[in-house]
Amino acid sequence: METVFIIFVLITIAGLAAYGLQIWAIRKKLQERRTGEEERERGLSQGASPASFSLPVPFPGISILKPLKGIDDNLFDNLASICMQDYPMYEIIFGLQDYNDPAYKVAKKIKEKYPEKDITIIVERCNAGLNPKINNLVPSYNVSKYEAILISDSNVLVGRNYLQEIVKHLQDPGVGLVSNLIQGTGGRTLGSVFENLHLNSFIMGSVCFLDRFLKMPCVVGKSMLMRKRDLEAVGGFPAVKDVLAEDYLIGKKIKETGKKVVLSHYMVRNVNHYWGIRKFLNRHIRWGKLRWRIGGFRYFSELIGNPVFLSSIPMFLWGPSKITASLLVASSCIKIMGDLYIGRIIRAPMRSLLYFLSPVKDMIIGIIWFVPILSNTVVWRGNRYIIGKDSFLLPCKETGWSWTYRLTDAIKARFA
Repeated sequence: METVFIIFVLITIAGLAAYGLQIWAIRKKLQERRTGEEERERGLSQGASPASFSLPVPFPGISILKPLKGIDDNLFDNLASICMQDYPMYEIIFGLQDYNDPAYKVAKKIKEKYPEKDITIIVERCNAGLNPKINNLVPSYNVSKYEAILISDSNVLVGRNYLQEIVKHLQDPGVGLVSNLIQGTGGRTLGSVFENLHLNSFIMGSVCFLDRFLKMPCVVGKSMLMRKRDLEAVGGFPAVKDVLAEDYLIGKKIKETGKKVVLSHYMVRNVNHYWGIRKFLNRHIRWGKLRWRIGGFRYFSELIGNPVFLSSIPMFLWGPSKITASLLVASSCIKIMGDLYIGRIIRAPMRSLLYFLSPVKDMIIGIIWFVPILSNTVVWRGNRYIIGKDSFLLPCKETGWSWTYRLTDAIKARFA
C-alpha cells in the first residue's frame, strides 16, 4: 500500500507542476495583451483614431460568418458586439438552416438596429455533410465577398477592438490561421459555473501550454480568422464536412502546408448563463470522445493533468484516513488558489466563493474522462454518430443497434 500511495503522491505532484506551467503560459500570453493595450493607449494619446490605430495598410476587408442555431445565452448582445467594431470594412453574414429557428428573429432585430452595417441573413438548408456547423457555414461562405473570413460562434461576446487586434497577424503572409483565447463568463446556474471554471482553467491552460511549450496549435472554433485561399488549399469546408472537430482539423491541415497557426492574445468571452448539469456533462463527454479519437494515448495526459481527481483515488482505494484526506485537501486547496489566481489575471467576472467548486468540477471531469474509452458514439444535434480516427463521423442506427454492430462500425471508422 505504501509504495502505491507514494506513486499516487508523485503523480499528483507532477500534475500540479504541469498545472503551474499552464498558469505561467497564461501569464506570458496575457503579457503580450497588456503590451498591445499599452501601445494602443500611447497611439490614442498621440491623436490616432481608434479605427486607424495599428491597422495593417492596406487593411483587408473581413467577411464574418456567424452560424446560428437556437437561442444561446445573451444572443442579442453577442451579435450586437460584432456590429460595433472599430474597423472600417467588414460584412456580417448570419447563417441559419430554417426560418422557424428562433435565432432568425434575433438576427432580423440586429439587422434593423444596425442598418448602416453590411449585414446579410442567409437561410438555406444545406446537407453537405454530417457536421451541422459546416452545413450552416457553407451557404454563408458561398456569398461572402472578402478574402479574409472570420468564423465567430453565436455565444461569443467581443469588444470594439476585436477585429483590429486579430487582423494584425495577417500582415505576416506566413500566417494561415488566427485563433483566440476564450474566457468563460456568466454563470447563473451550477452547470454554467462548472463550464466557466473549466474554460478558464483546463481549456485556457492547455491551449496556452501547447502553444508556448510544444508549439502545437490547438484551434478552438469559437473564433477563427483565415484567408479563403489558405482554407481552400486544404480542401475547404468539404474536407471537414464529416468531422466532429472541424476546427482542430482545419488548423492541423493549414499547419501541414507550412503556414503558421497563431494564438492571438485577444480574449473573446464565451457567455454561459443558464447551463444545466446535464448540458455540461454532455458537452464534455462529447469533447472527451473527440480528443480520445484525435490524440489516442496522448489522451491519458489529461488524467495526469487532473491532480484533484488523482489525489482522490487513494481515498477510494483504502478509505478515508488522515494521510489520504490530507493529500486530497492539499491538492484541492492548491487548485482552488490557482484557479482563483487565473480568474484574477484574466479578469473573469466570477465571485471568489465560487472557486471552491473547482475541485468538485475536477472530480466530475475525472469521472467522465473514462467514458470516451468505453464508448465511440456521440449524439449531436439530435443525431447519433460513430466517431472514427481524427473525429471523422459515421451515421449510427438509433434503434436495434447491438454491441456487434458498434464494434464492426468502430473498426470500419478506425480504418476509414
